[in-house]
Amino acid sequence: MCLECGCGQPEPFVVKPLGAAGPLPRGGLPVPPAGSAADPHFHTHAGGTPHRHTGGEFAHSHGGATRTLDLHIPLLEKNDRLAERNRGFFLGRGLVALNLVSSPGAGKTTLLERTLDEFGRQVRCAVVVGDLETDRDAQRLYRDHAPVAQITTGTACHLDAEMVARGIEAIDLEGVRVLFIENVGNLVCPASFDLGETVRVVLLSTTEGEDKPLKYPPIFNSAHVVLLTKVDVADVLGFNRAAAIENVKRIAPQARLIQLSARSGEGMAEWYELLRSLLPNLTV
Repeated sequence: MCLECGCGQPEPFVVKPLGAAGPLPRGGLPVPPAGSAADPHFHTHAGGTPHRHTGGEFAHSHGGATRTLDLHIPLLEKNDRLAERNRGFFLGRGLVALNLVSSPGAGKTTLLERTLDEFGRQVRCAVVVGDLETDRDAQRLYRDHAPVAQITTGTACHLDAEMVARGIEAIDLEGVRVLFIENVGNLVCPASFDLGETVRVVLLSTTEGEDKPLKYPPIFNSAHVVLLTKVDVADVLGFNRAAAIENVKRIAPQARLIQLSARSGEGMAEWYELLRSLLPNLTV
């Protein structure tokens, strides 16, 4: 998982609100030069030589005794604190935040395009998009009636709570009722990182195989909603819908399951009904 592979370490990231002249300087975390006083892995022991630690643990000797400090828990604790701050911010603004998670190519961006064109013309929405590089998805999603910010994460294979906080700083949330957070395409690492979202939505497409929930249980276990996408091509692909639904129910019995196609429109009315149900004061 992310904490072992190293992408949980602090990385520079860039926030780019569409319509702005360029990336916001404040959008990234500065990386101090190795060996500088600001480098969190660099320090000097009394009477010793300055040195630098890397990786997920600090392990070194002091007077013949070895002490190991596990940094994994503090990393998630910091993220959880920031996620709670985000959650309070969303609650204070009456804003519903949905964290959309899937493997690459499951249809998150296509779903949001149609959602912004239809539901988004009745209810003001905003989008924060995460990708390792490029702003292609943000360009696809940008509309005059829906502010969008692209977060390029560099090497991080997920969004975290601080990235989301910086992203929403970059866009105008006036009148926005629904915030869509399009996470980096990945079914593993995003499971560990709370973003402060109101609802976690996991997409499973008919192009991936019926057994995805069995192979990636943590992310499906954490889902409030599971969307079975691209159902318009299920028969052509020989996709076994019944088996996929059974696997979702087995791994994520708590989740509401919606079958839809953003291309054909099948199931989109049920998706919009769900979005409306999250906004108790909605009159449209």
